[in-house]
Amino acid sequence: MSVAENLAEIKGRVSEACRRSGRDESEVSLIAVSKTWPAEHVQKAVDAGQNVFGENKLQEGQDKIPVMDSDLEWHYIGGLQRNKVRKVLGLFHVVHSLDNLKLVKYTDGVAKDMGINPRVLLQVNIGEEESKGGFSADQLRENFAEISKLENITVVGLMCIPPAVAEPELARVWFKKVSDLRDELQQLHEISLPELSMGMSGDFEVAIEEGSTMVRVGTSIFGTR
Repeated sequence: MSVAENLAEIKGRVSEACRRSGRDESEVSLIAVSKTWPAEHVQKAVDAGQNVFGENKLQEGQDKIPVMDSDLEWHYIGGLQRNKVRKVLGLFHVVHSLDNLKLVKYTDGVAKDMGINPRVLLQVNIGEEESKGGFSADQLRENFAEISKLENITVVGLMCIPPAVAEPELARVWFKKVSDLRDELQQLHEISLPELSMGMSGDFEVAIEEGSTMVRVGTSIFGTR
């Protein structure tokens, strides 16, 4: 199938998952993850009406973002190193992957220096896997009061990559844990965290049913390289 056909199918599945869970589909943003694909291939999704895209690597963003429509919204969803923060903040509209307190505070300082106030999400290692970055739930509870006082970044929610599972339904427990953690932090700190970045090509429907507001779908839209 073509990129346009794939995109239409994914949007239909997003809509259906929203219907099943009694949500309005306007609550869920589909982020088309365009990693490894050149600008001309990504343009096929733009031509089909997609305007929100995600990249895992700074270099790919540097190659694509300047040559594509200026009204597109770009999300940085890959691991973020301190030496790349300034360039990422200068290119991307939303950063999903602030995964430890030092990085959050450093990003706040860079944003102050740049005179901007970027939207960011905190990455949660909900399965506490050694192979993945992110705050554990307890670390987030311990650090959130300090994070919430930072003035140069706007923390809009949480992001997770749950442990690998054999079938999508098995990921539900992890998505629910992240959703519950978000609710707990909102209530405890009297702060709004409207976004949950949860769900990828294999499990985004279950993520939507558990409250995700941003799903990150790449292969199912663009195909495999």
